[in-house]
Amino acid sequence: MGYILNDDQKSMVKAAKEFVEKKVQPVVAEYDREGTLPIELYQEAAELGYTALEVPEEYGGSGLDYYTILAMYEEFAKVDAGFATGVGAASLALKTVLIAGSPEQKKYFASFVNGEKQGLDKPETGYQGYAAFALTEAGAGSDAAQQKTVAEKDGDDYVINGSKCFITNASLASVFVVFATTDKTKGTKGISAFIVERDLPGVSIGKEEDKMGIRLSNTAEVLFDNVRVPADHLVGAEGKGFVYAMQTLDMARPSVASFAVGVGQRAIDEAVAYAKTRKTFGKPIIAHQAINFKLADMDIKVEAARSLVINYVNKYYEQIALGKRNFTREAAICKCFAGDVAVQVCLDAIQILGGYGYSREYPVEKLLRDAKIMQIYEGTNEVQRMVIGGALSR
Repeated sequence: MGYILNDDQKSMVKAAKEFVEKKVQPVVAEYDREGTLPIELYQEAAELGYTALEVPEEYGGSGLDYYTILAMYEEFAKVDAGFATGVGAASLALKTVLIAGSPEQKKYFASFVNGEKQGLDKPETGYQGYAAFALTEAGAGSDAAQQKTVAEKDGDDYVINGSKCFITNASLASVFVVFATTDKTKGTKGISAFIVERDLPGVSIGKEEDKMGIRLSNTAEVLFDNVRVPADHLVGAEGKGFVYAMQTLDMARPSVASFAVGVGQRAIDEAVAYAKTRKTFGKPIIAHQAINFKLADMDIKVEAARSLVINYVNKYYEQIALGKRNFTREAAICKCFAGDVAVQVCLDAIQILGGYGYSREYPVEKLLRDAKIMQIYEGTNEVQRMVIGGALSR
């Protein structure tokens, strides 16, 4: 592990590792095959505080540092990237509120993520500890200016109409941060962000996606039909929602990178274990240079990806100490590189296992299915290259 952690931090990472290995790993194959959601495990993760890792202590959360959090996410993803995505995404919407919300909004939103709200833990109200970041629409993924969801001011309220798709935790979330257009004439400068509770009249969950990978996570549509929210649920300033969304993603992309590192590390572990026992021409295949060098290259790539995640955290804390937020480039670099590495390392692991790698008897084919999303969600890797190239062009 490339993280330099103290004893307390190591203890927390170890506890996270033990939880997912003991509780999640035994049922991963079953839930992956059936495409169903392990609700009880998600609830247990929330009860243990894993959904509130990023909630500041002043609002009742763990308030952990990002070195520890991202090391924990890596351990989660080694066992199952879908479960890691679901647990980690609970903090995605929280980031927007922490960036731009009022102290009252931060406290209120944290009460959902901390599991303090009563009357939850059922499909119609969502589950304690879970929130969702509702930005993407069917015609507005990378190009957020094309979104059709609108929020119109009506007295002391806003009325929201529209729909969102590919929303992680949509069916789990008890509260959403929803991005909607408040001024159609201004493009991205007309987008605003709102806190929207799951149990408000007019909020409903649409189609759940039957995904190629990360099948232990929930991804679904969220529909808004004349949803009335109080004006004090507007996060920050009207028209600043797109800025807040991009700042949120700057903080979220390293989490995806840590998931990708976890998947890549698991692929290496599986490939090494197989290569030590599989024999050809009188010796384990790990002793053949072709296999040994391939494993070495896999290890180099994953360790480099992990180092880029750590580099981001270093830059994040440096910038926050200066009162700045200049870490967009570092976030894009670590997400893009780690996502590409995860896919390539999983492909290499399948090649090392040969026919068994292509069989569901072994987990590496699943790792590849999970890894592919790392190049797509939280901004495609093409978008990341646009961000990096833009930073170089300025």
